[in-house]
Amino acid sequence: MKKHNFSAGPSILSEYAIKNTADAVLNFAGTGLSLMEVSHRGKEFMAVNTEANKLIKDILQIPEDFEVLFLGGGASMQFCMAPYNFMEKKAAFLDTGTWANKAIKEAKLFGEAVVVASSKADNYTYIPKDFEVPADADYFYYCTNNTIYGTEIHKDLSFGDMPVIADMSSDIFSRPIDFTHYDLIFAGAQKNLAPAGVTVVIVRKSALGRVSRAIPTMLDYRTHVDKDSMFNTPPVLPIYTALQTAKWYQSLGGVEAIYKLNKEKAALLYDEIDNNRMFKGTVTCKEDRSIMNVCFVMAEGYEALEADFAQFATERGMVGFKGHRSVGGFRASIYNAMPIESVQALVDTMKEFAAKK
Repeated sequence: MKKHNFSAGPSILSEYAIKNTADAVLNFAGTGLSLMEVSHRGKEFMAVNTEANKLIKDILQIPEDFEVLFLGGGASMQFCMAPYNFMEKKAAFLDTGTWANKAIKEAKLFGEAVVVASSKADNYTYIPKDFEVPADADYFYYCTNNTIYGTEIHKDLSFGDMPVIADMSSDIFSRPIDFTHYDLIFAGAQKNLAPAGVTVVIVRKSALGRVSRAIPTMLDYRTHVDKDSMFNTPPVLPIYTALQTAKWYQSLGGVEAIYKLNKEKAALLYDEIDNNRMFKGTVTCKEDRSIMNVCFVMAEGYEALEADFAQFATERGMVGFKGHRSVGGFRASIYNAMPIESVQALVDTMKEFAAKK
């Protein structure tokens, strides 16, 4: 039976990336050695690092003043590195859920973290709007897509000359990005790029070196810019997979083509949720619905059937669609590598379940 992987992360990868990575694990670049045992400074892997960097820049149309870094520590490390490198006294935050909260907690170690708006009182079921950002903030910070709650900010936020930092861990490469709005973007790879273990950091080089504090070597972005992500041993295997995914994205037609397909997949699933009497979406403002993580529950009167539907869908090959433990219900993560055929399979399963009840 075909499995349809709706896991929120680590999540689905393209067959192209999986196969090429598996081949390299057995025999990398004709060396007769595994990718997992070659030197990261050997010419074969250095070529991978260079090509992955260039291809990501090309696909996202990243301006010359930015550098792409491949770092360890996950996106959670960036919650610390960002304020270490960019906060002098104060930063402004939009509180849209768990990951924003984690970033706010870390930022408070470096200065004042001002929460300009929050949807916490309504269990993060919408994106706050019409908020003001303090003019004296060093930067504005937000998480573009909230995997747990299924909300997403679908445009690049801008506040005049205010630097903006964004956590794009779960929607990187899913839509075009206007980099003129940002000084820093980061993304853990395990949603839309590679296995867990590498974080892609896209940083404006001219924005670095402005804080007065001393920064530990490993936590200073300039260290990694100067050494092309090779200051210490990088996460070799995930970087290789990231290159394969980038090649696959390029073959699809780039970010514009991926964005078009992502909207089609999301529309297909949300339409079923809205029209099937047994289900309802959890995001109260439809314009804030994520095209990456579709969250839904059983509708009123059908709550007792949640376990039945979970079993029914599992028997039909659906995997990883259970909602986060903090919110319950269901979550279908339909990242870039998710084929529309799998989304259709889930829709058909929902229709079939409703017909039987």
